[in-house]
Amino acid sequence: MHTLAQLRAGELSGITRLDLAEGLSEFPPEIFNLADTLEVLNLSGNALNSLPDDLHRLTRLRVLFCSDNRFTQLPACLGQCQALTMVGFKANRITEVPGAALPPQLRWLILTDNAIETLPTELGERPLLQKLMLAGNHLRTLPPSLSQCHRLELIRIAANQLTELPQWLLTLPSLTWLAYAGNPLETEADAAALNKAPLIDWSALQLEQQLGEGASGIIYRAQWQLANQPATPVAVKLYKGEMTSDGSPLHEMNACITAGLHPNLIRVEGRIDQHPDGQQGLVMQLIDPSYRNLAGLPSLASCSRDVYADDCRFSADVALRIARGIASVAGHLHRHGITHGDLYGHNILLNDQGDCLLGDFGAASFHTTADTLETRALQRLEVRAFGILLGELLARIDSGLSDEGRQVLEALEQRCCQPDVLARPGFGEISLALQDA
Repeated sequence: MHTLAQLRAGELSGITRLDLAEGLSEFPPEIFNLADTLEVLNLSGNALNSLPDDLHRLTRLRVLFCSDNRFTQLPACLGQCQALTMVGFKANRITEVPGAALPPQLRWLILTDNAIETLPTELGERPLLQKLMLAGNHLRTLPPSLSQCHRLELIRIAANQLTELPQWLLTLPSLTWLAYAGNPLETEADAAALNKAPLIDWSALQLEQQLGEGASGIIYRAQWQLANQPATPVAVKLYKGEMTSDGSPLHEMNACITAGLHPNLIRVEGRIDQHPDGQQGLVMQLIDPSYRNLAGLPSLASCSRDVYADDCRFSADVALRIARGIASVAGHLHRHGITHGDLYGHNILLNDQGDCLLGDFGAASFHTTADTLETRALQRLEVRAFGILLGELLARIDSGLSDEGRQVLEALEQRCCQPDVLARPGFGEISLALQDA
């Protein structure tokens, strides 16, 4: 994190990224002194409600973060920033998004946790749009012009006021990761599951070290003391109760419970009861430390694609074991009326043998288990996510795969990613194809 004093003293000359959070109520004009080099500007966590009309003087600016400020309108000056591709205004007070505020090169827009009721037609006139984060607003509809966004791959519309999913949304050729939980359109299956989950009294748990932290909560190693039995090591996830870019953490908890048992899922033991602060949480199976994340989160540059370590390589047997496990668990979720919404390498834990677990249900949504065109389309969106994952695995196989075997798997990848959504195979068919590979 940089300081205003450093900026004013000229000590930051030549930097490409500026991070400034000092309770600012006005945009520091000294930022313009960095116009020749500044590409990423992070002003999150201040008290700003406006930006200068001549922001376009920052001619190299590609990324702007202004989350956790006091904006009530997305500033129109952003639309004049010709190089700007990523805009983040999460957790402000925004009610209005002028069409003029959308940069021509817009690729990634984050408006999570505001009070937006409508979006401008111009949003569908940004052909490079790839990621759109709108969870936690007051949207009742989406602009039909978004049907023109053929590069749109990820959209988060959870926790809004949508009563139906537009038909055109489910035909977008590149749409892959969709989250819509917490809208009136969703089924009530999640609430039923929440009420049926076993309750585990907080007094029976003893927290130990923190294992990790995500947008929705913090995970701890803990000991679970059952009556007249030795303590059992478990993982405890305590939810923050805040709106994340995917949606409400409580919907994540509901989906984890509804998912039930599967060898490639982390087992849920029960819900936490009687927490002294009323905090919501789950008690889950403790994962062996030999498990690691398959990939890292997408970067600002990769946008919607995971980042893999340079030395990440697999044998064909391990890669196929991963692919079979994920296809199996995705099919299991679909049969239970759940789309994961975030089927990515960074949400997969694996060990050296290729045993894998699909985690992070923050973007999960519920649908009817009946075989309708909408249900089939929702499931086939997730098939594209699997196709991308399969391609990433294939690119990292260094031994044990014949030319014929590679051709078979590459053909499956292409079928999963084809632009005609309903022509993609379901996970039952995919699992059979992988068994024969």
